[in-house]
Amino acid sequence: MRSALRWAAAPAAVGLLALGFWEGAVRAFGVPPYVLPGPVAIAAALREDWLLLWPSTLATLRIALLALAAAVGSGGLLAVLFAQSRALERALFPWAVVLQVTPVVAIAPLVLIWVEDVTAALLVCAAVVAFFPVLSNTALGLRSADRNLVELFRLYGASRWQALVLLRLPSALPFFLAGLRVAGGLSLIGAVVAEFVAGAGGAGSGLAFRILEAGYQLRIPRMFAALALISALGIGIFAALGLVQHLLLRRWHESAARGEE
Repeated sequence: MRSALRWAAAPAAVGLLALGFWEGAVRAFGVPPYVLPGPVAIAAALREDWLLLWPSTLATLRIALLALAAAVGSGGLLAVLFAQSRALERALFPWAVVLQVTPVVAIAPLVLIWVEDVTAALLVCAAVVAFFPVLSNTALGLRSADRNLVELFRLYGASRWQALVLLRLPSALPFFLAGLRVAGGLSLIGAVVAEFVAGAGGAGSGLAFRILEAGYQLRIPRMFAALALISALGIGIFAALGLVQHLLLRRWHESAARGEE
């Protein structure tokens, strides 16, 4: 607990100083709110428009979490298949790389055409962005099992299933969790970008649509409030996944053990 407080104190202090400097500069130079609102104006907009922004926050969070779950399931399963077959890995991994380097903003319009349901299309776009870190890190972890232990399992006649479950998967867990933290942020980015491309309004609108809406109406403080909520979601997802990583690794892996010193 003390180490966590120490880690949080410095960023919080820097953030408060930055906000104070921002507010002071806006007031000193008389910058109008429709050009650059200060933190006080943004907080006021967040309070006034909370009933509008909160449902959009939940909508964006829902898409991001569902996309993360889909990326974990598909990427993890494919990584296990790659670990069992080098030929399959050589055949499919380059296509996974192609999918990763293709900007989601370029494929989102196609997905929106092919998938009739807007929510499903947003989910596909966000999952595509989050898929590769899970796949690549998990595949690397499965290949990084101690060679001596691999030979020991082989010497004792362990089956490939036993070696996978008892050796390779535990060895890959730190790599998988590292990829999961990256994928968590990317799933949110993918959801927001897909919402920008879709531009779908209505009751299920996400925060990206609220940003577009506020821009059209020149309600810049509301726009910044929506941006602040997106940042808060990203920090929350990263922190939650970091906690999961710590809880799963703290008793046996060096990376987590060092964090408690």
